[in-house]
Amino acid sequence: MVDKQEFSKYERARILGARALQISMDAPLLMKIDEKDLENLNYDPLKIAMTELDSGVLPISVNRPLPMKKDEKLKELKVEELEKDEEKEKQTAEKEEAENEEGQAEVVQEQKQQETADLKSDEEVEEEIEEVGGAAEISGADGDADGGSDE
Repeated sequence: MVDKQEFSKYERARILGARALQISMDAPLLMKIDEKDLENLNYDPLKIAMTELDSGVLPISVNRPLPMKKDEKLKELKVEELEKDEEKEKQTAEKEEAENEEGQAEVVQEQKQQETADLKSDEEVEEEIEEVGGAAEISGADGDADGGSDE
């Protein structure tokens, strides 16, 4: 007997169905089963096929094809080549990090420049104070004229 092959439930169902069909069409049995055992199986072709499959006498094998691989995609690499590739990847990653840091520093500098541009110069602030102060004096003069409660 050949080593018993493990089948998936789908493969097993297909094999049993095919063998049961053969038995029902009066194909010879592959193992000797006495009359008493046949009566216990009720002459059921499916049960007979199960006993044949379980005993391992069925000359059926399942061809499970592997995915097709192309030689072009597969190539042998030496350990040295792999190490070189890893070093290159590390260097590019370091360069990218440095560029990102430089880019972030530039963004921060631009933000600071905008903030300083938004700030008013001392002269502009003094002019605003004079404008607001002059308006306050005018409103203060109006208040004294209306109130008249100093005396």
